[in-house]
Amino acid sequence: MAHILSEKWGERDEKEVLHFTLTNNNGVELSITNYGGTITGIKTPDRNNIFKNVTLAFNSLEGYLQPGNPCFGCLVGRFANRIAGGRFSLDGKEYTLAKNNNGNSLHGGIKGFDKVVWDATPLADRNGLRLTYASKDGEEGFPGNLNVTVEYSLSDDNAVMIIYSAVTDAPTPVNLTNHTYFNLSGGTDAMILDHELQLSAETYTVSDDSLIPTGEIAPVAKTPLDFRKSKKVGQDIAAISPGYDHNFVLNNPAGALQHTGTLYHPASGRYMETATTQPGVQLYTGNFLDGSLKDTTDGIKYNKHAGLCLETQHYPDSPNQPSFPDTILRPGQPFHHTTVYTFGVR
Repeated sequence: MAHILSEKWGERDEKEVLHFTLTNNNGVELSITNYGGTITGIKTPDRNNIFKNVTLAFNSLEGYLQPGNPCFGCLVGRFANRIAGGRFSLDGKEYTLAKNNNGNSLHGGIKGFDKVVWDATPLADRNGLRLTYASKDGEEGFPGNLNVTVEYSLSDDNAVMIIYSAVTDAPTPVNLTNHTYFNLSGGTDAMILDHELQLSAETYTVSDDSLIPTGEIAPVAKTPLDFRKSKKVGQDIAAISPGYDHNFVLNNPAGALQHTGTLYHPASGRYMETATTQPGVQLYTGNFLDGSLKDTTDGIKYNKHAGLCLETQHYPDSPNQPSFPDTILRPGQPFHHTTVYTFGVR
């Protein structure tokens, strides 16, 4: 029977940190903590009905608080990915943001949405959890009071759905995503290079050496970024050392929930289908994991390429790129996006 359980994990910023586990009628589990709105586990079966956590995760709050936590499973905002120089102009005024990545703003700044305690309430109409956070005007340099709601749910179709909503009282850039690292082997494989990936993307945003977009959108054809047909993640990864960290432009009509891609682990039979309303997805292959993280699931050493992220998003540095889809949210406008990860076996 589908249900949700909760336990106290500790305290942070004088708020209670809770850990929730949602279970569906198939025994699949989705675990979440309200610290950072973080997915701490997705347990799914392989073709032999052996359940394992297919995300990179820590065992406790202390694990997530350790220096060097590479955003395992967390909600990212107010602006996911990079804003060049930690600055942007809006309606004739220039704003300076907290800089935390080689002079740029990354994932919302020094204390982004991944490092705050969200208010959490179980959903009444389905197996899920509602998280809310009020981001104050000036937080990390961003203008406007932004009220954010994120709903996580787990269906009996083994679909993990994430619904993002936000409203603001002043114009502000908004770009929300989830930073879960997936390894569909459940830790059996130390790396994801033998996973097979397909992405519904004909083009990508070209970036400089600091991963800031140049403004050019280029075809993936005849490049290592061509995942239009399923291929092993490791097939061409050596050509783009240290690995993938690229925003793919999705073949996605505005606002439509549409298939984004498929990740498949042949040895276990597990697969994950991704769908989103967002215009882009960042493929990141855990290029700087080095085995030093502590308190990991089953004590696994997370080394380079131990997991990969499929971060559905708007394009990086959009506030400074007028040709990119607009990320400015204004009063009276709704921000609403949905991403779905559906799990199964072959």
